[in-house]
Amino acid sequence: MGKLLRVINREQCIGCYSCMFACSRIWYKAITVEKAALRVKNYAGVEGAFSIRPCYGCADPDCARACPTAALTPRPGGGVDLDSAKCTHCGACTEACIPEALQWDHEQKQPIVCRQCGVCVQFCPNDVIAMVDIPAATR
Repeated sequence: MGKLLRVINREQCIGCYSCMFACSRIWYKAITVEKAALRVKNYAGVEGAFSIRPCYGCADPDCARACPTAALTPRPGGGVDLDSAKCTHCGACTEACIPEALQWDHEQKQPIVCRQCGVCVQFCPNDVIAMVDIPAATR
């Protein structure tokens, strides 16, 4: 059994972006939401409703299979690792991610890979996201 990032209380999201700021700050030393490995978006026309898109930590990730250079490789326990030197900046990985959870770094022209570290969870004030025990057979 391992832990993966999951949305557990979507209705409690207030759109503060604390999770995104925490991810960007810890991993990219940037104070921006643009470098976060997850996204919080508001639903157009609906006041107070938000969509949280974290990496699901797929065992057989579509993003890795779509990468023509093997820059993305499946990580034991779920998710992917990125070898930036192999990335050709084609964007096939983000197009292949069905839940649109893999984010793109427009400055570096490469995917922003979630490390499933849980730093975003630590900064969410309303317990919207959590690191959840996931049995290996269901990842």
